[in-house]
Amino acid sequence: MPWEAEDVMDVRIRFVLEAEGRGKRPFRRVCEQFKISRTTGYLWWNRFQRARSVTGLAERSRRPQHSPRQTPEEVELQVVALRQHYGWGARKLEVLLGQRGYDVPEVTINRILKRRGLLHSGHPEHHATRRFARSQCNELVQVDFKGEYAVAEGKCYPLSLIDDCSRYLVALRPLSSQTAPEVQAALAGVFRAWGTPLALLLDHGTPWWSTTNGHGLTWLSVWLIKQGIRLIYAGVRHPQTQGKVERLHRTLHERTRHEGAPESLRAWQAWARRFRQEYNQVRPHEALQMKTPAQVYRRENLRPYLEPAPEWDYGEAQTRVLNPQGCLDYGGQRYFVCEALAEERVRLDELDDLLLVTFRAMTVREIDLRTGRTRAVVLPAGSARGQVDAGEACVGVMHVCFVCASADPDWTLDRDLVRSYHHVVQLTLSGTLAVRDVLTQDRKGCLDTVDLVAARIGSPRRGSRTRRRFAGLRNAPDASVMCTTRSTQ
Repeated sequence: MPWEAEDVMDVRIRFVLEAEGRGKRPFRRVCEQFKISRTTGYLWWNRFQRARSVTGLAERSRRPQHSPRQTPEEVELQVVALRQHYGWGARKLEVLLGQRGYDVPEVTINRILKRRGLLHSGHPEHHATRRFARSQCNELVQVDFKGEYAVAEGKCYPLSLIDDCSRYLVALRPLSSQTAPEVQAALAGVFRAWGTPLALLLDHGTPWWSTTNGHGLTWLSVWLIKQGIRLIYAGVRHPQTQGKVERLHRTLHERTRHEGAPESLRAWQAWARRFRQEYNQVRPHEALQMKTPAQVYRRENLRPYLEPAPEWDYGEAQTRVLNPQGCLDYGGQRYFVCEALAEERVRLDELDDLLLVTFRAMTVREIDLRTGRTRAVVLPAGSARGQVDAGEACVGVMHVCFVCASADPDWTLDRDLVRSYHHVVQLTLSGTLAVRDVLTQDRKGCLDTVDLVAARIGSPRRGSRTRRRFAGLRNAPDASVMCTTRSTQ
């Protein structure tokens, strides 16, 4: 089974629910149950009391209210004017500003341009210092579509599933569309014949991700979650995260250009079988020391396809089934929850005048019973750059953004980059990075965290102390990739 990880926001919600219903039980006992101090417990309890909403439990911005050394507005306007006139980069603008009597470093100019939305180079690339891959087969399977090819019937969309450890091409299914029913039928066929892996690595495209709800859930992703598969989403506009399947697609494209692409779906199916056999059995891979994927692949970590999927055990909690529109009927009123969860069973928890709706272990909605207003819990999808979400095994929506460490032992993360990811660093209830637990639980690559950042923790003193505490992790065998995460929503 996958390693169990829990969303920090859900832990805080459980803590508030436990504290609210503790009766005569001392508050100290509730804090001990969650392994936090009373100071931390009262911090989150008071935040909830002030906000009267679980959204008060979300992380706040660490941005300072006052910046005495901030670049004057006059200088920023000069930088913007020169950029808009010439379109040059920071190095050339530094010279022009110097000629006008402004001493502005190149790094400051870059930050101004970035803050004003005048940099169009996309997301910065962070090159890995070494290859990273799962240590066992079927721990992670990368999934993606390869472009679109014109055929007699219309369009063909090859769907690829490749094992992260062995590069074994598990399936290559030419589909006539990217709609959820057709993709679900194709994946069900693969899972029946092959079994289900522990996790899938997906992008933010159709049909894996939806922008219509806070969690990005789709009907297809809910179906995968119910199979006990952890879903890991790549960074937005960062195909390097899915490097293995992208490299497969390059080989596929070169072959179609060399031989000519098939002209019908039937021809594509025959061509895909030949290509898959050649890719797995014949073609040597440099990443595998010139072995073929079939020589490396092992049928391990596979679970049987569950048809139908078993019901989730909510224990003695109050539950309801959502209607076909993803709405909840409660107390004579109808409230919207999530269209992707239509006809799914959810758990309900009342907290004063609030009603929390939870699917499996994922809190998805907060309903104000006084006003009838509902809102998604935590952060709306897309609000944090890099799109990195923490989920739990069996339930799991997890987004990954890799920030690679350098070989320099004094390596630290750029402070501006830290600010841009200030929503996406996984915290415990006490506010410290859960690095030791992550490395202990998952040494196989998914959450290989290697460094701590003082700017993210709070005060420099506290960050330095935390960095010293985990200094030994920097040289750990699996410590070449830092994975930053945020709460699912």
